[in-house]
Amino acid sequence: MKKTLLLAISAFLLFSVGNTFAQEEEQKELNCFEKYDEAFKERGAYTISDNIYRNVMISFFEGKEVFCVRGKVRVENGYVSAIFYYYDDNSEELYDKKFHNLNGEPASVTNGISEMIINADREKLRVVFIDKLKPKRKKLQKMSVPDDI
Repeated sequence: MKKTLLLAISAFLLFSVGNTFAQEEEQKELNCFEKYDEAFKERGAYTISDNIYRNVMISFFEGKEVFCVRGKVRVENGYVSAIFYYYDDNSEELYDKKFHNLNGEPASVTNGISEMIINADREKLRVVFIDKLKPKRKKLQKMSVPDDI
């Protein structure tokens, strides 16, 4: 009887611990866009001025899936005006579909990431200006105190 009770309690504890680790692993699994989104929220971004940015991440949203590619973007008057893809051989191609934000206006950039962009084919994407991510803040070095003072 004691062995059965001990076995049941052990099984319950093992199941609980395993389930906790599984939930932690699910929470840690961020997609390519979410990783940068969290970093920009935490650290902020440098100003995105009117220019051509040759190292951006273009994140396509298809349902719950996110697909990220390297690209180039032109910003004019604070809005994304042109998007280019890079291919494996470093050649580029203009994203020739007309696009706008969800309100039908030009897509602006806030804190290093564009608004959600949508095109005539209903593709959704966002542009992440990865080179404009501010560096991690310095942390104070902790001092250890010896036990035998």
